[in-house]
Amino acid sequence: MSLDLSALRQALHRQPDPSGQEGGTARIIADALRGTAPDRLVTGLGGHGVAAVYDSGQPGPTVMFRAELDALPITEASGVAHASDRPGVAHLCGHDGHMAILTGLAGKRPQRGRMMLLFQPAEETGAGARAVLADPAFTALRPDYAFALHNMPGLPLGAVAVAAGPASCASVGWRIAIAGREAHAAFPETGNSPAPFLARLVDHLAALPHCPDAAMATLCHLSMGAPAFGIAPGQAVANVTLRSNSDAGLARLETDLQSWLDTHAGGLSVQITRHDHFNATVNDPIAAAHVNAARASLGIEHAAYTFPMRPSEDFGAFSAHAKCALFFLGAGETHPALHDPAYDFPDALIAPGVAMFGAILAQVMG
Repeated sequence: MSLDLSALRQALHRQPDPSGQEGGTARIIADALRGTAPDRLVTGLGGHGVAAVYDSGQPGPTVMFRAELDALPITEASGVAHASDRPGVAHLCGHDGHMAILTGLAGKRPQRGRMMLLFQPAEETGAGARAVLADPAFTALRPDYAFALHNMPGLPLGAVAVAAGPASCASVGWRIAIAGREAHAAFPETGNSPAPFLARLVDHLAALPHCPDAAMATLCHLSMGAPAFGIAPGQAVANVTLRSNSDAGLARLETDLQSWLDTHAGGLSVQITRHDHFNATVNDPIAAAHVNAARASLGIEHAAYTFPMRPSEDFGAFSAHAKCALFFLGAGETHPALHDPAYDFPDALIAPGVAMFGAILAQVMG
């Protein structure tokens, strides 16, 4: 079965699904995969995940290639003819292109072992990879190697960046709910306002080092009190994203921030809930070497890149279970950034993406 991968990519772009609601996207992918005669097709993995297995029937490793199903809750402003038909939801990270690339491998059987194509849900929230790993249906599919790519604006079109070690940062969102006591605005001293505490918190977060190889914190949202002039506030909420280049570094940052909050809260009640937790992605040296060898075999340019990528990628959850490598495929030096309303995945990347995955499979299988 011959698939028009650009047409598939643009159809997926028109019909984006947000994280955790990817049923429609999953059906499109599953229908396309059925025509390639997989030895096993699994749906509903970790929610709406889809996996297709192509088995040589000969002993050998299981090699997994992963793409993401979900889109972003952002209104598109790309102006392309295939723009999102769904208000407020769009593929502005390139997951539509990643799915098209993965589908381009469908039907390929290795000379030994198995190839698995995983279309994973809920990458943008950090929940999808863990949900797939926890699904009993995934137990029999667990790979020896796992590879994923992400398009990267700012790098030359079609160039590849890869390195062993940390590839993307660990991160977690903290919702910090602060409760004191309201008072009349004329007598604020009779209440317990969170305002002074919030001011100290903002200064503390700003003092943390902001660089990709150290802990950092980003204040993403802040609200306090009622929209009135007669009430001194008693309630506040702060959303903070914590980030580090390792899981251990993130854990230390969380411990340190919790200690700071406990020390400075005074008579305020502070409640913390964790959201959107991403593990760091750590590239295995052997897997990264396979990617680099595949790049060289295809004559693809090596792109200079400072690792790890500061944004998080939930592919990192697979790092503890397989030899993993995440690599970056240049989307063009002047291409709109990921998550920008004007972003659209370059169809010109589909062919080199398919070629890279095919060459990686050949490298692993020897």
